[in-house]
Amino acid sequence: MKTADIIIGLGFGDEGKGITTDFLAARNPDAVVIRFSGGQQAAHTVMIGSRKHVHSSFCSGALRGLPSYFTEHCTIHPVFMYNEWKELKSKNGNTSLHIHPLAKVTTPFDVLHNRKDIRNTEHGTCGKGIGATMKRHESPYRLFAADLIAPRAMLIEKLKGIASYYGFSDGEEIQAALDDFVHAIDQMEWKIEGYSYLNTFDHMIFEGSQGILLDMDHGIFPNVTYAHTTSKNAHEVCRQIGIDHIEMYYVTRSYATRHGNGWMSNEKELSLQNNDEETCTFNEYQGAFRTGDLDDDLLNYALKVDEVYVSAHRRHLVVTCLDQLDTAFKTENLKVSFDTVLGSYAPDSEAFRKICWQK
Repeated sequence: MKTADIIIGLGFGDEGKGITTDFLAARNPDAVVIRFSGGQQAAHTVMIGSRKHVHSSFCSGALRGLPSYFTEHCTIHPVFMYNEWKELKSKNGNTSLHIHPLAKVTTPFDVLHNRKDIRNTEHGTCGKGIGATMKRHESPYRLFAADLIAPRAMLIEKLKGIASYYGFSDGEEIQAALDDFVHAIDQMEWKIEGYSYLNTFDHMIFEGSQGILLDMDHGIFPNVTYAHTTSKNAHEVCRQIGIDHIEMYYVTRSYATRHGNGWMSNEKELSLQNNDEETCTFNEYQGAFRTGDLDDDLLNYALKVDEVYVSAHRRHLVVTCLDQLDTAFKTENLKVSFDTVLGSYAPDSEAFRKICWQK
């Protein structure tokens, strides 16, 4: 029987999906980790002893030694991917990466447009071209993972078309970006494979990106991401490859967070402790990393939204950053019954523990 764990963030992202993925990877060392939304904007931090890695273009089981798979619902950027491949290799992580042929490729022109478009910076952007890539794919100017292994002359012609789509003309900045892009493609060993690759595994760990409150259908427009951040895509893949036994892992910090613009309830500046390893900090594109008290009503909303897509045998709640609480985490205001509630007090997944049990 094939089984799957699906990890979903209940907030605006940054909940602890990376540490949860690593926790499940440690329990299932023969599994594969699958990204089913988002792309190179992820910043999922994993610490194993003295080793630390921020996973973006590789899944958060890679430092633990598990292979990565990116589905057709994801974006990839060859330059970011190549840079992370070198870093991960230096840390003895697993650099085996398989990509669905229809995963969308971000080009340097998407990134430049993303960073220079005022509307993007006002709405919220990580500056890595994901929104621009998804929008471009609604036009005829598409570029898929399969094109990375197409004849080079064909790839170059497609890239020229994408440059003209954005109105870019020849220049030193454009040529330099294109040279870096092609160089990165040449350095990588591309494993472009459909879902048949996943049939070689009995257990799969689906690693979500961002959180339900940023979902393109369920978030507050325009401050949303261009992706389904619910379990929708993961369940579609499970149906395609015949997985029947699914366990859900819903993740939240012990307090609320949001990185960048947009509405946020209960916002206030919290005095955090033991957060020297915090990945989310101010940057010029997203702006400030914001905090606040956890909102049970928003948690219940996110759980209700995902209920539409879920067909799971067991549901688990994961609460990270428990060291920020002076009192025990309470679940009585949540309207979903969980099989287990797990918590972490540190960025190292060895600090996970069961904090309560619900029948």
